[in-house]
Amino acid sequence: MNHATSRRTVLGALLAGAALSVAPAPPRPARQPGAAPDSGPAVGSRPRGTGPLLLGTYTSAEGGGTGIGTAGYDAATGAVSGGPVITGVENPSYLAMHPSGTTVYAVDEQERGGVTAVALSPDGSHRVLGTRSTGGAGPTHLSVHPTGRWLLTANYTAGSVAVHPVRDDGSLGERTDLVAHTAPPPGPGQDGPHAHQIITTPDGDHILAVDLGNDSVYTYRLDEEHGTLAQVSCAALRPGAGPRHLTFHPGGRFAYLACEVDNTAVVCGYDPATGILSPGAPQPTGTGAGTSYPAQFLVTGDGRFAYLANRGHNSLTRYAVEDDGATLRLLGTVPAGGDFPRQIAFSPDGRLLFAANQKSSTVTAFRVDARSGGLTRTGDAFPAPVAVCVLPYQAPGPSRE
Repeated sequence: MNHATSRRTVLGALLAGAALSVAPAPPRPARQPGAAPDSGPAVGSRPRGTGPLLLGTYTSAEGGGTGIGTAGYDAATGAVSGGPVITGVENPSYLAMHPSGTTVYAVDEQERGGVTAVALSPDGSHRVLGTRSTGGAGPTHLSVHPTGRWLLTANYTAGSVAVHPVRDDGSLGERTDLVAHTAPPPGPGQDGPHAHQIITTPDGDHILAVDLGNDSVYTYRLDEEHGTLAQVSCAALRPGAGPRHLTFHPGGRFAYLACEVDNTAVVCGYDPATGILSPGAPQPTGTGAGTSYPAQFLVTGDGRFAYLANRGHNSLTRYAVEDDGATLRLLGTVPAGGDFPRQIAFSPDGRLLFAANQKSSTVTAFRVDARSGGLTRTGDAFPAPVAVCVLPYQAPGPSRE
């Protein structure tokens, strides 16, 4: 089956009739050398109290939500309890937090793609700041540059990446760049490029864009004054791999790439001096034969374990990380506790792992064993309509102004 065409067909059905809602921060402290933007915090700190969660969904899907869901979780038990919905956001299928913790950004995954900024308040009076066009269809991923000054977005359907400036109040300015992935040609069974992820490297010097449609990972440099991207290199995966998302080891020299079409994991070397990414040989996901649509990696903050969400297999794969990040050793899988785990995330203290299960409309929580990396289900699954993203975060303190 043509994977890209299938996704486009499904996306079209989900988003039919959805209208784009257009309306009209302090910088992040310098990242310590070797820190990784996608790695979980160090495991082992004492849990206390409760923490907030944000939940992404498809508002136009049957049984979907009505905006960005809010919830809380018990840091000791992992139990999740629901809160009000932040309305006024269409199809917020992926969420990213500003380094300040005061603003969250959501993709508006639809034909007229957009990104929406939402100001967060400790008292729960969250406020939509406005939406900007991404210049392309089907945005599925976004991230905030470590400086907090730029928002980066991947347009899946259009096969392009976009840059928006972040204003002092967290709202977004007009797009400063839009780069289409015109080469290399599409991979087997693909109808064109399909940008699926865009992140900043741990050193802060490069931007990586993962493209499923042409089996490539692009390296860019961001002009931090003008918000424009210049391509540095392009790493080729094997034809038909279908790379989706990558996550860096805390050491900053290796990244782990989930390839959803050929059901493999790939360890990639990263050279901070040149920005070049060097993919290694494909490795098994532990899910057996067939395609299980691996979605996303997480790495513990101490760099000892990695986890991979497998949507078709409804499982989470656990790897031991060895050789300072250069090697993944397969340890096994555990059931995700739901259907089609599309996205996973650590709690801020790294003691809990949450899975957003799209087809069962649930969020499940797991306790992370600091010594073995083992995952243990905690409590019952939390009902969340068409759960496609879960974002635990550290709530900002009350304003002192």
